[in-house]
Amino acid sequence: MPKLRVHNLSMSLDGYVAGPDQSPENPLGVGGEDLHHWIFPTATGPRRTGLDDRFVAAGDEGIGATIMGRNMFGPVRGDWGDVTWRGWWGDDPPFHHEVFVLTHHAHDPIEMAGGTTFNFVTDGTESALAQAFAAADGQDVRLGGGAAAVQQYLRAGVVDELHVAIVPVLLRGGERLFEDPDGVPEGYEVVEFVSSPAVSHVRLAKA
Repeated sequence: MPKLRVHNLSMSLDGYVAGPDQSPENPLGVGGEDLHHWIFPTATGPRRTGLDDRFVAAGDEGIGATIMGRNMFGPVRGDWGDVTWRGWWGDDPPFHHEVFVLTHHAHDPIEMAGGTTFNFVTDGTESALAQAFAAADGQDVRLGGGAAAVQQYLRAGVVDELHVAIVPVLLRGGERLFEDPDGVPEGYEVVEFVSSPAVSHVRLAKA
């Protein structure tokens, strides 16, 4: 049975998955890039370990389509107008399959190099999920950010697996994954909890 999976969702010690004041210059918010040094090591950041490599690789295994929120796709808000934004990832995004972007504003599909097509879904999360599973053709669907998109699917109880990488930084503001603890559904259990020198990996699955 195909699954809906969340992978490599980096979260600060104080619960933020993006920093404050997101903008084209700071797409992850102020300080938000620090959440991802374990995935994309910098000259001053920690090097990725074999354990971290395993989790990064798992995020691509068996994935046939991706769902993401509009905030993850880009910084444009409201009506698209004449904006020609095509995502953060350049001409050849890393997905190489159909991507379904949740939005309230219609937009024609954007075909990119490498087999990635961004489809814009205006009729809700259920429709996006159905379209993604159809496009995945028997493979799993990956749910990307941002926090609001993940929260919606968690509340609906349709996320099968959730991997959160807890990074030892404090952002003191931004977007929380678990903004409302009462909104976190029951029925999930921790199936793995391991740490590298850079990050702690928590994997939850439906019980």
